[in-house]
Amino acid sequence: MSFVLVERPRPHVALVTMNRPERMNAMAFDVMIPFREALEEVSADNDVRVVIVTGAGRGFSSGADHEDAGVIPNIAGLTKPTIALRSMELLDDVIRQLRNMHQPVIAAVNGAAIGGGMCLAVACDMRIASDAAYFRAAGINNGLTAAELGLSYLLPRAVGSSRAFDIMLTGRDVDAAEADRIGLVSQVVAPEGLLDACYETAERIVGWSHVGVELTKRALWSSFDAGSLAAHIEREGIAQLFVRMTTQNFEESVRARKEKRTPIFRD
Repeated sequence: MSFVLVERPRPHVALVTMNRPERMNAMAFDVMIPFREALEEVSADNDVRVVIVTGAGRGFSSGADHEDAGVIPNIAGLTKPTIALRSMELLDDVIRQLRNMHQPVIAAVNGAAIGGGMCLAVACDMRIASDAAYFRAAGINNGLTAAELGLSYLLPRAVGSSRAFDIMLTGRDVDAAEADRIGLVSQVVAPEGLLDACYETAERIVGWSHVGVELTKRALWSSFDAGSLAAHIEREGIAQLFVRMTTQNFEESVRARKEKRTPIFRD
């Protein structure tokens, strides 16, 4: 049984599914290592323009697997502290890979996104949720810290600092309706319509310029780290000039509007 499935349900769209439904797609290393590898392969596939990430069954991901963490590779001869560092590095690499994908990544949150599962969802570029979905920063519930896998960096930027403090310190569930209201997700739909809603968003993105979409994603992530508007606005301007001066995309968009047709961007 493969713990990660990669499908091409629509032209230029890849669907990556964590496939361990009996454990609600818990983040054992046997799942996360092939998941990261699958993301790396999809990122390098230039035919893929949008990536959708989801979980099989009734949950997105229940976070750490408390029964069987799986096998950590390449730890022979290491002590327990170093093994712990290697294990966190492996999981951190998954979050970094989601951020570094060439394509926009949509999390199709079909159910529980708990602990590390919430971190995975928040690390995606956008989230569309089933009305059965809920989020929980569960580290605090387990006597640990809720600040893991980048969540204390990503969540305040998604929902604001006050809401992030509330969610991470109380350990309470955030249901789909609240997630929609506070901006944690961009859309909530019925469970049976979740993937179709993701495909609809993906197909709209696919229609735009390849380089324009990739640079927009890069600019949005870069803005989180920018020290000032002045620093970031220059980066935006260089990206805009790069596309304007090296492609015919703008001219094509003008022609298409005059001819009342869909533009064909060849970058």
